[in-house]
Amino acid sequence: MPKIDQARILIMATDGFEQSELVVPRDKLRAAGARVEIASPSGQEIRGWDETDWGETVPVDLSIDQAKVDNYDALVLPGGQINPDKLRTEPKAVDLIRQFLSSGKMVAAICHGPWLLVEVDALRGRKVTSFQSIKTDVANAGGNWVDQEVVVDQGIITSRSPEDLDAFVGKIVEEVQEGRHQRAA
Repeated sequence: MPKIDQARILIMATDGFEQSELVVPRDKLRAAGARVEIASPSGQEIRGWDETDWGETVPVDLSIDQAKVDNYDALVLPGGQINPDKLRTEPKAVDLIRQFLSSGKMVAAICHGPWLLVEVDALRGRKVTSFQSIKTDVANAGGNWVDQEVVVDQGIITSRSPEDLDAFVGKIVEEVQEGRHQRAA
């Protein structure tokens, strides 16, 4: 159970992530003392989507295939429509999410990010939230969808949208400090 100022957190994203859903958690977690690294499929910088148009580029620390679960306490999955849809077609990204879930380490997904949890069949029987437009996808994957700013079920954190970022990041800090979680397969 590391304190947040001793935690290592991985954010996994690719081009088309919702700008605020990567930048705000990265900056707030770093401000709290966590070591935050960003992984992309290529290991090269990625470009965000800022509400209605392309946003800024963000530097990346490593490629997804270089990321090792043992080096981190938590995984954060930003949303945006483009980012999770592209990542769920990347076998290494899908495998890394499965490894985090199997390890019991905290996994957090916001907005359309839960699409990645659908891809790895991690929502069955769990209470979860997401952006409203993927509610049916979440329910069809067996998730018990609720309309709340942040939901936690066995160390899996989900939130709806950028408006929920304060609650989302606050819950990440809390869950990282709680440590690993036992999860049903």
